[in-house]
Amino acid sequence: MITIQIKKLSELAKIPTRGSIFAAGYDLYSTEDYTLNPLERYLFKTGISIAIPQGNYGRIAPRSGLAYKDGIDVMGGVIDQDYRGNVGVILINFGSSEKKITNGEKIAQLIIEPYVSVIFQETDNLPETNRGSGGFGSSGQ
Repeated sequence: MITIQIKKLSELAKIPTRGSIFAAGYDLYSTEDYTLNPLERYLFKTGISIAIPQGNYGRIAPRSGLAYKDGIDVMGGVIDQDYRGNVGVILINFGSSEKKITNGEKIAQLIIEPYVSVIFQETDNLPETNRGSGGFGSSGQ
């Protein structure tokens, strides 16, 4: 387990929490009230800033209940390790009715994941594979 420093930027902010001891995601909370109309997207502020450890990033993922019951999904969703601003959550309403989000409501999950830093090297030739350039649907059903 790693320790992550977190700073509340608002009195309304809540520290992320887990629903169970083995949950991969930590619930993020809205600091505002807003009604999200069908096909509308909105940037909700969480009122927190975090210091993600080197070699990791934060992934903002949807909450299963909001996705299934209301058609609410997350757009975007990468928090780089050097970002220190207010963590925002972009929600989009794919449902057929409006969804009221209230201050203190769980709106997304934060998952801390490792990443690999790479150097891209331009080349004129890539190693051959059996698949080659076969794309969408090329591997059959």
